[in-house]
Amino acid sequence: MTTPWIIALLCIPAYFLGTFPTAVMVGKAGGHDVTAEGSGNPGASNVNRILGWRAGLIVLIADAMKGVIAASVGLAVGGRPGGWALGAAAVLGHVLPITRPGKGGKGVATTAGFLSVLYPIFALGFLVAFIIVTRVFKKASIGSLMGCICFPILVALTRPRWEAIATVALSCLIAWRHKANISRLISGNELSTKSPGS
Repeated sequence: MTTPWIIALLCIPAYFLGTFPTAVMVGKAGGHDVTAEGSGNPGASNVNRILGWRAGLIVLIADAMKGVIAASVGLAVGGRPGGWALGAAAVLGHVLPITRPGKGGKGVATTAGFLSVLYPIFALGFLVAFIIVTRVFKKASIGSLMGCICFPILVALTRPRWEAIATVALSCLIAWRHKANISRLISGNELSTKSPGS
């Protein structure tokens, strides 16, 4: 079996890895349904609002590890194209899980995890910037959207064209998942990362 076929087959478990409902499980362990409270998004920011930063950090790390594991396996089997394929599959599983239709996350942590495998220097720089922006504005969505703009530019300046195009496509997916946040930012009603029940 050729490498492209192996990568294609591995995309299936990578996708289902992405569907693992980390935030939902952490929420239930704390006696909450994160899909029905706060912003309703099954992600680290909403868990942070509802259950506190420790629970939010657990979700953040676990969701990021989905991307790290998928991209690492892909990189080992099929080089950078393999890393991209499996990493993107994990993100799709997180954002559009067939196990929970319409209740996927926004994909930021899983995307950050898989991009950290392929672009560790960029990812480290973005992490620092994300933390600073989120602390200053108290809105994680601003940091996420900043990454959607800056990361593709960095990749376009340093990597082959196909990687730049793939990064733009991924950023568009993340921005699309943040459409409600963008609307709230424009209207001045965006949720704070530390506002319980918001």
